[in-house]
Amino acid sequence: MDFRQIRYFIEVATREHVTEAAHSLHVAQSSVSRQIVNLENELEVDLFIREGRRVHLTPIGKIFFERMKHAMNVIDDARREVKEYLDPEKGTIRITFPISLAAYTLPTVIYAFRLRYPEAKFQLKQALYQELIEGVIKGDFNLGLIGPLPLKEKKLEQKVLFTENIVALLPIHHRLAKESSVKLQELVDEPFVLLPKGFVFRDIVVNACQNLGFTPNVAFEGDDIDALKGLVSAGLGVTLMPEVTLVDSLPRSTVKIPLVEPSVTRAVGVITPKERALLPTEKLFYDFLQEFFTRLDDFKS
Repeated sequence: MDFRQIRYFIEVATREHVTEAAHSLHVAQSSVSRQIVNLENELEVDLFIREGRRVHLTPIGKIFFERMKHAMNVIDDARREVKEYLDPEKGTIRITFPISLAAYTLPTVIYAFRLRYPEAKFQLKQALYQELIEGVIKGDFNLGLIGPLPLKEKKLEQKVLFTENIVALLPIHHRLAKESSVKLQELVDEPFVLLPKGFVFRDIVVNACQNLGFTPNVAFEGDDIDALKGLVSAGLGVTLMPEVTLVDSLPRSTVKIPLVEPSVTRAVGVITPKERALLPTEKLFYDFLQEFFTRLDDFKS
């Protein structure tokens, strides 16, 4: 089993198509097919189920795929670590993040970081909450911005960066639009617009309502924060969202109002793997994150 075989295997498994994998690898299809057959013969198992031009992993193939992805991540990290050891300010930071931190928080931090380290590079991946956690554990990424921080994840280190308020976003002509604050109970009969199931922020909203004895009436769902803003702007419902998502982009025909009784917050932080050390450039960014938000807190106070 050699490095080339593993590269070809991972590419075919990812694309589920030998021809497409060959095009991506810039080699002949016959070469890819031959290496896959050689690998299966060496391992004495079938890694793929062939269905015409398409292929699918067998059960043992799926296990092997996960192991090989982890192994390749370790090899890639080792190569990068050697390179970045010589010049960490020019390395690459791989980071994953949720949709709620995509519009303002992460771009603001990256902009500030690159003012100090202009030659640093980033590989960014937006992911759902559990995908984000699993990506850091498995080694697809070494850093993840996340909110709220996960509980009971023994394979992760976590650091709180800041705590943010959750606010109500209402149509401008809503009956509560001119209030200085809103009690969550006052929204019991309102139509809500929320993210789809599977988004952790939806769970935050639903749990806050259920703690007061009601389940929000979900009239519409939006695939991202901007979609929710648009639905509220159109007068189709109310929503709750992290205040940071409204810093630079409060939509037309809406108002944001602080929540009281209860106040709803979430802790936003950074997660890293316990079993792997951060690479030199990633360590620079990790330290910068803590410095950046500490200075931000000092400024606010």
